[in-house]
Amino acid sequence: MKSWHIGVLVVALLALAGVPWYGSDVLIQFGINALLLAVLAQGWNIIGGYTGYASFGNSVFYGLGSYGVAIAMVQWHLPFAVGMGFGVGLAVVFAVLLGIPVLRLRGHYFAIATLALSQVMAAIVSNIPLAGQNIGLVLPPLNNDRMFYELALGLLVIATLTIFWLTRSRFGFGLIAIRENEEGAAVMGVNTTLYKVMAFTLSGIFSALAGGIHAYWITFLDPDSAFDISLNVKMIIMAVFGGAGTVLGPIVGALSLSAISEFLSSEVTSIAGLFFGIVIVAAVVLMPRGLADMLRRFRKTGWHYFIENIRAHRL
Repeated sequence: MKSWHIGVLVVALLALAGVPWYGSDVLIQFGINALLLAVLAQGWNIIGGYTGYASFGNSVFYGLGSYGVAIAMVQWHLPFAVGMGFGVGLAVVFAVLLGIPVLRLRGHYFAIATLALSQVMAAIVSNIPLAGQNIGLVLPPLNNDRMFYELALGLLVIATLTIFWLTRSRFGFGLIAIRENEEGAAVMGVNTTLYKVMAFTLSGIFSALAGGIHAYWITFLDPDSAFDISLNVKMIIMAVFGGAGTVLGPIVGALSLSAISEFLSSEVTSIAGLFFGIVIVAAVVLMPRGLADMLRRFRKTGWHYFIENIRAHRL
């Protein structure tokens, strides 16, 4: 990485860290949401971008992390940190037990298998008295948006550093090999089952941590909101739009799309719901490898970059 790249990243990080001190309450609350979405996009990036398995089950980990915090704090009267650990533990157990059989599937079979997980888990939690059943749980309020913002930003930094480590580690190279040619990776000695389960688990840990922070911030939790499949769609779109399989692409995608979506929701409410659908079409047709790849190649090929992609899709 070039020195000026590092300088830009440091300046951007300092600017984000200073938001709680110079930003309005509305900006801080928007920042918490956007940063947590960026964490989710980075978490999905591990299993989807680097391993090549398009998971629609990451919202389950988000919900487990949320309920881990809620149950620990409301039912057992334990501290927030213990609840975060409990939520992560639930996510790890779920990822290992589910990942071993499900990750044997590939392509659209894997996507379909993970698609229904959120609804199944929501139905299960709705019948567990400890989790509040359909009524949900109300967490003790803590009016400290600055703390939640800093927690979200800190978690995003850790997630990004983990992705950066993946790009330079043997484990990360193994995941990339699986994405490019799983049979070839197995022949070269990569334990593909172990690597995939580890990636699925690591992805779930970040999703669970984001869910735990969000649950304590909003102070209310029910099965439908905790295991919302649309959240999984958002994290995939943001990662793909920014550039799946890159270090900073999911962050760029999450922050930029969150800002645009927030503007549309407040200014042009009638078309806000169509926004992410339009983004999917535009991203797949015009820049299938994401915004990061587009910015890198556009400087060399100009508008021919978009023309080549359109021709590749025979439009």
